[in-house]
This record gives sequence, structure tokens and C-alpha cells, in this order.
Amino acid sequence: MAGKPTRQGYVDALLELADELPELVVLDADVSKATRTCEFQAAHPERFFNCGTAEQNELSVAAGLALEGFLPFATTLAMFATTRAADQFRNSIAYPRLNVKVAATHGGVSTGGDGASHQACEDVAFARALPSLTVLVPGDYEEARQATKAAARMAGPVYLRFGRDTYPVVPQLHDSFQIGRAKLLREGCDVTIVTTGIMAGEGLQAAEQLSERGYAPRVLHVPTVKPLDEDAILQAALQTRGMVTAEEHSIVGGLGEAVASLVAEHHPTMVRRVGVHDVFGESGHAQELLDKYGLRAANIVAEALDILEGRRRSC
Repeated sequence: MAGKPTRQGYVDALLELADELPELVVLDADVSKATRTCEFQAAHPERFFNCGTAEQNELSVAAGLALEGFLPFATTLAMFATTRAADQFRNSIAYPRLNVKVAATHGGVSTGGDGASHQACEDVAFARALPSLTVLVPGDYEEARQATKAAARMAGPVYLRFGRDTYPVVPQLHDSFQIGRAKLLREGCDVTIVTTGIMAGEGLQAAEQLSERGYAPRVLHVPTVKPLDEDAILQAALQTRGMVTAEEHSIVGGLGEAVASLVAEHHPTMVRRVGVHDVFGESGHAQELLDKYGLRAANIVAEALDILEGRRRSC
């Protein structure tokens, strides 16, 4: 089923929240057409602040607005939110635990022709490392819409990561969104596929392909990368023969490392990571780049089969 970009779910949620939360304001770094916040600006010009191509300034302004009782959503591309404005993100927002929501679009390699300078494959690693910060990576338009509303209603700093491209609707993601809770998309006892972001759809496709081979895969979707749903992940580690994580992000510092370190401490099991393998991105069409960097169902299946071969069946 055709869908809409997750960045559109973000902006649609802001428009829906505007009347409910009069303190909500939106900031952008002169990329409002790319982030889609131009739609909020058109509807509520008095509640929109264009801070220019100066993300350090944008996050500092957002911090000041939060101190004055506003609910700022500071929006820009993921690469610039977490690298160019890293100092302000850390010291002006996360350290004082201000109620600022940093909304980052164009996460991952599927930004397409913009190339390495705009492809954020390390942003989640940075965000995970900041104490007090909640990190949300929704998987489709509707989950992005729900995640934005959940972020608005919780106190404290949040990093929301959205994509640029359009991806299919994943109806299994549309149950009530709860920060800190994973979603069990498919039961199974052989191997667990753990997804975040747009890899949810690829994970479900991989599960179907494994099922056709006679295996019973479990699919666990993790839209909250921090705090991690430790109970759901450890239960999967106990009940299946191994885990494959899948993310549109570097395998360094993202979901894969979070899952691997958790199970290593509590219930060691085989963990294989599908993601970008410690390289910078390059220009290309979004779908071509997902193929190039191995972010497909076929890559998940290959890792799952490697775990399953020769290991004793658990059910």
C-alpha cells in the first residue's frame, strides 16, 4: 500500500496539536520546504520561527523558548541537528533537560541525491549517548504522526528521526504508540528480527520469506531506540535462537549495538546487525541506495539463515 513520508506525519501531527497546545511553536533552519514545516508556517505564522541556516542558533533559541514556557519543536535535517549543532544540543537542551523536541528529517541514506554531506547515518548514535534524551524512530507515516503527539505530551528532551522518501504503509505499526514500548508484529520461536524506522516493512517481508522456508520468525519493532524496551528484547532473546537487527543507520552505535550490549549482559545469544557498515553514503536514488548498503529483506534473511543453520530448534 502506498504511503506518505514520515516527515509528513510529523507536520500533520503538529497541525493537529496546534489548537490543543497553544504553547507549541515550531522552529526551522531555512529548510522548511524540505522538512514540510512550511505547512505549519502557513497555518500559524505567528508560531513559526525561521532561524536561518544556523542550526546552533536554532537550538539555542529553542532552549530559550522552553525556559519561557513554550513547547518548541526545533526542525532541521538530521545531519545538521546532531553534528553542526552538537554543542547546543548537548549543553543547552539535554544537559538541563529542557522540554525541547528536536525533529530531524532526512535520516539515513535514503535522502538520495544530496549525498554524504546530508546523509545522517550516525545521528542515532549521537542521540543515544546523551543522558536524559528520548530517541524515537517511527516506521511509517501513521507511526510518525503518533510518535510526534506522544513526544509533545511527555516532559523532557526528545529526538525524533524522520525520513525523506515515501515508504509503504505498515498497518501492524498503527496500534497505540507508547514511548519506551516495542511492538510485536509477528510471533515466532526460531529467530527474532528487531527493526526500527523504515526497516519495519523490510523486516516483515523477511519474515514472510523465512516462513516460506519453514521457519517461524518473530518480528519486534522498536520505534523507541532509547529508552529501549528491555523486557521485550530479553524475552525474545530467551525464546528464540538468535536475533537480527535492522536499521537505516550505521551498525556502529545504533539499534544493533543497543540490542547486542543488552543481551550480552543478561542473556548472551547470537546477534547479527543489518545496517550501514561503517562507511559514508553517496548520491543516488533512494531505492538504489537501500540496495547498495544492504538494507533489504534479502539481507535480513541471509543473516537469519546464518544464525539458524545448525542450531537446535526451540519449538
